[in-house]
Amino acid sequence: MSNKALVRDYMTRDVITVSSDTSTAEIIKLMKETGHDGFPVKDNGSVIGMVTAFDLLIKPWVKTVSEIMSRDVVVADQDMSLNDAARVMFRMGISRLPVINKEGKLVGIITNTDIVRSHIERSTPMKVNYFKKTLEQLYGVKPEVKRMKVPIEKLRPTQNKVYADELQGRTYEIKRGLAEPTIVVKTGERYVLIDGHHRTLASYRLGCKEID
Repeated sequence: MSNKALVRDYMTRDVITVSSDTSTAEIIKLMKETGHDGFPVKDNGSVIGMVTAFDLLIKPWVKTVSEIMSRDVVVADQDMSLNDAARVMFRMGISRLPVINKEGKLVGIITNTDIVRSHIERSTPMKVNYFKKTLEQLYGVKPEVKRMKVPIEKLRPTQNKVYADELQGRTYEIKRGLAEPTIVVKTGERYVLIDGHHRTLASYRLGCKEID
């Protein structure tokens, strides 16, 4: 189990893009419809620029994207660590990075919102190892750590409350494929849910039969 979260694990894959000959009027319409304030400009699968609301505000009115887009585009490789991507965005003062593969083709986009989401209730190896050591010290057992699918209906919760706002956040993450694994202890035929109650309930409400 790796503690290194990668850009590809959290990026949005369904990217809205525009071409260099897209009209500025169409860009404004697209921003209103989607709520996004910027789009990658793509040509033959590669990113050739970015156009943002800032470009529309500070530059003279023109007819097409090619006349106002930023051409010096900072991109992230899909195998870049999430922490490195966050540092790039912070240092450059930008809120999003187009994501490319080894062939230089656009495969997604990562935003500062995605990075914040990635740090919420993450079941990291550190957390798992801490719990494992606690079990060893308290009960003198030698638990084995492994990743597996667990039937939700067999889980026994250890938390008696869930919160609507956090449940909503977990539902959002699951729909976007961002959910981290839960921590479950299997003893005999019992499955005790230790960490990830909101993720589990959100998964159940979305029709999932198992959790990871």
